Amino acid sequence: MSDWNTRTKLVHGGTRRSQYNEVSEAIFLTQGFVYDTAEQAQERFLKAGDDEFIYARYGNPTVAMFEERIALLEGAEDAFATASGMAAVNGALTSMLKAGDHVVAARALFGSCLYILEDILARFGVEVTLVDGTDLQAWQDAVRADTRAVFFESMSNPTLEVIDIAAVAEIAHKVGATVVVDNVFSTPVFSNAIAQGADVVIYSATKHIDGQGRALGGVILGTKEFIRGTVEPYMKHTGGSLSPFNAWVMLKGLETIDLRVRAQAETALKVAQALDGHSKLSRTIYPGLKAHAQNDLVQRQLGGKGGTVLSLDLAGGQDAAFRFLNGLNIAVISNNLGDAKSIATHPATTTHQRLPDAQKAELGITPGLIRFSVGLEDSDDLIADITASLDAV
Repeated sequence: MSDWNTRTKLVHGGTRRSQYNEVSEAIFLTQGFVYDTAEQAQERFLKAGDDEFIYARYGNPTVAMFEERIALLEGAEDAFATASGMAAVNGALTSMLKAGDHVVAARALFGSCLYILEDILARFGVEVTLVDGTDLQAWQDAVRADTRAVFFESMSNPTLEVIDIAAVAEIAHKVGATVVVDNVFSTPVFSNAIAQGADVVIYSATKHIDGQGRALGGVILGTKEFIRGTVEPYMKHTGGSLSPFNAWVMLKGLETIDLRVRAQAETALKVAQALDGHSKLSRTIYPGLKAHAQNDLVQRQLGGKGGTVLSLDLAGGQDAAFRFLNGLNIAVISNNLGDAKSIATHPATTTHQRLPDAQKAELGITPGLIRFSVGLEDSDDLIADITASLDAV
């Protein structure tokens, strides 16, 4: 299967059929498994085989199919599916860190990621240093001999800064630090983070992998040693595992993710180009635009694809941003992304509202900033709707 091309992997990868030889993947909606004998139960608890299961919190056939398929797509040795994207972030970091460890992380992170770093990990004695993720010298200066891990979003939420995975990985690996990358905005379609030097890759499957706003899920990808030796013991004892039904939803999402994400990114570029320079906008942020500060890196790291999300900074501040949101007829106001439906969000009052105003300003999260996740609608319809709402503002 590793020799198949991407779309073939996404349709057939990891499939395991029951004795009934079903076409669509089966949902094994069970919390436990039966053993033929007491001796078999004892043996399985001592060491379960690759196709043997004990308890749904430890593993499940439907979940295993999802893990195998996403690992094939990402080029990872193994994967562990989690209940949500944040369960994946927490599991990947907490499972490998202990009191006294040092972590360097990019400053531009989703609010919940910052909470894990600054509140939870710091509470348990992990020292965290935050840097400007786009400044390679800042990474160089912050990394120390005792740095255990570096963590960043390959494309930041919501200001869409793109971080050089290969360059940061080279800096981190010199001191033996593990490179942990949240790859949600770059998507598994456009970014091969492991080939670029990441040791651990995290996705919120809730976003592009599901792609239709149906279910929560997440996944941690890495070496078999890390996933089974570090992540699995932590996750199975703390309970952040993915449900079999949600795993089945994610399997169905993977079948079409390549088609969906490429179509969304094509539309996002058209929308960004149409809006760039609009009189009501102080900034149009899209990594696929030539004017974007990291566009050269986008060409190298993402194959020139700017992703499915753009951010619009309305010159009139929060009042203008709210009037713009309320004037949209196609895009819905919500806080998800990567959906088939276009979604608009005001980060300063929703996803990043807990951050102090000074920190928002430092990150570029202004009162007028709108994060716009482009869906599968017709590009002309989206452009007309957004432009009409901007003009009304």
